[in-house]
Amino acid sequence: MGGTFDPIHIGHLVAGSEAMHAFDLDRVTFVPTGRPWQKSEYSDQEDRYLMTLLGSESHPCFSVSRIELDRRGPTYTADTMQELHDFYGPDVELFFIAGADAILQLHTWERVDRLKDLTVMIAVSRPGFELGEFEAQVDWPRVQVMEMPGIDVSASDIRDRARSGRPIDFLVPAPVHDYIRKQGLYAS
Repeated sequence: MGGTFDPIHIGHLVAGSEAMHAFDLDRVTFVPTGRPWQKSEYSDQEDRYLMTLLGSESHPCFSVSRIELDRRGPTYTADTMQELHDFYGPDVELFFIAGADAILQLHTWERVDRLKDLTVMIAVSRPGFELGEFEAQVDWPRVQVMEMPGIDVSASDIRDRARSGRPIDFLVPAPVHDYIRKQGLYAS
């Protein structure tokens, strides 16, 4: 599962768990983006990495990878999936889990056509984003839609809430909440 994870929240964790069940996955690896080329503002990559570790540590089949954090320059999903494919080999089927908001922007992704032979995309339903009319292009990867419980939480809302001093309890795992507070992340 790729994402900025700024911060990781319960929606990410539920999506990972639901994908494991729906697609019979052995594990879900969270991959925080290094330098997300489609975003202009984001927290320090080490803070995002540590929050992702803290947030996912309670699930025995969740892991976190630094693959994009340690790569120089902008990070593209096609490069990451190629690296994972090269590492695991052709006998391992790779899935890429992304929210409906990201999948609806697939036409803007760099080298999206390279993903066709590398992965199956899992498009996670998300309140406010309608996948009903989405049509993958012929040279794009296969996209499977996964409905999940309606959890209307977003990282941007969590950042805004933390910035204004409103509670973020239960929107993020307790260790992530503590990390945000101790590091003074998102403070105005």
